[in-house]
Amino acid sequence: MGKIFVSAGHGGFEGTFRDPGAIAGGTTEAAELIATRDLIVAELRSRALPVEAPGDDLSLEDTVNWINARATRQDVALEIHMDAFNNPDARGAATYYIANNDIRKRQAELLLNALVRRVPELPSRGAKPDTNAGVGRLAFCRDIVPASILMELGFLTNPQDRRLIQTRRRDYAIGIADGLQMWLSDITGVSPTPSPTPVPTVYPEIGINLNGQSYGEKGIIVNGNAYIPFDLVDRLGISLDGAPNIRKIRYQNIVFVQAIGLRDLNVSVTWDNSTRTVNLKTIFKVCPENIDRIMGVGNTSELQLLMFLKNNNEMALTVYGDLPKLYREEAALEGVNHDIAFSQMCVETGFLRFGNDVAPNQNNFAGIGAIGNSVNGAKFPDQRTGVRAHIQHLKAYASTAPLIQPLVDPRFQFVTRGIAPLVSQLTGRWATDALYDRKILATIRRLYESAGIL
Repeated sequence: MGKIFVSAGHGGFEGTFRDPGAIAGGTTEAAELIATRDLIVAELRSRALPVEAPGDDLSLEDTVNWINARATRQDVALEIHMDAFNNPDARGAATYYIANNDIRKRQAELLLNALVRRVPELPSRGAKPDTNAGVGRLAFCRDIVPASILMELGFLTNPQDRRLIQTRRRDYAIGIADGLQMWLSDITGVSPTPSPTPVPTVYPEIGINLNGQSYGEKGIIVNGNAYIPFDLVDRLGISLDGAPNIRKIRYQNIVFVQAIGLRDLNVSVTWDNSTRTVNLKTIFKVCPENIDRIMGVGNTSELQLLMFLKNNNEMALTVYGDLPKLYREEAALEGVNHDIAFSQMCVETGFLRFGNDVAPNQNNFAGIGAIGNSVNGAKFPDQRTGVRAHIQHLKAYASTAPLIQPLVDPRFQFVTRGIAPLVSQLTGRWATDALYDRKILATIRRLYESAGIL
């Protein structure tokens, strides 16, 4: 029988600084997770289940390496986190699984359901692909050798969720242990007795479709993930030298590469369960290398923007149903890519859920002038003016061309014109979040995938 790895997110040293995770209500994410992890481990051991936990001082990279050095493909790995948001009303638990993996999705749902059955007061936000995470990928889902899932136990910034985990911690541990036990059985089968005769590993073959055409070689399924021959990666002209975290295995004297990892290298990867085929796409309606250029023409229609917003926050449509139209119109006038502006709005407002620094009635969709510490930023008389200010602020950073519309951005004159023509150059200028550009680009990719552009 395999074993279970349980990791507490945060708390370790990232460089020279210990990472406490989110901080709220007089506690830290790391403190709550470590205490919960310890109870989960104790509960699993009381059931005579094999369990290991990486040390609390390890960084994320070191945690991944620690697990991989000890794991087999019969094991399972879970990392627990708590979420945080500037709107304290946001709450609920969620699980994240590696994208395009229906097996892992089912297992993520199994884990989440086991937790909310034990703690029914905790809302479920569902099982989500890791592409829905802010940065577009989760290392714990993608870089771990055995099956792995990341679970968020609620929002530390929500008083109800915080009180639940502090007063019902044992129930959390029992619920999660129930889910882990079922997950381990799902992976390995119920029999703990290994076969006395080693059985050679055989991975099922799968088809490969490349840009709409059947590819001659076969791929394989390893632990629920599609792998393709390394020779195909070479034929696509993709170098993996700068992508050390993409998983590779050697099987029947052929090196195979985990297909989903190529998504970070501008390859669209989807799975057709009916034909058991992995679909790879490298010919797009847009050039993936240029999607971070702020000045330009967007590729999505008003309907595609509307559907993207609906899929991420349907309630926003009752108040903000005109935003897709406003962003397309205002961006076109100033020569700004409306896809980038709209995606940045989604990141800044949490898909129009807003938070403490900016209130909905401010019509401030880009956090203009909001610097925290109760400084709430600019306020605009209507949605169109707020969108116009956002577009003008982007143009200030990305271009030296004059404005077409009358100036409404109150901070336009403070920007060094043309200093940041790329989304990647907004980090440290528009926001201090070190992952700011990655979150915007991940949102753009999700938008394009939902629209069938990527």
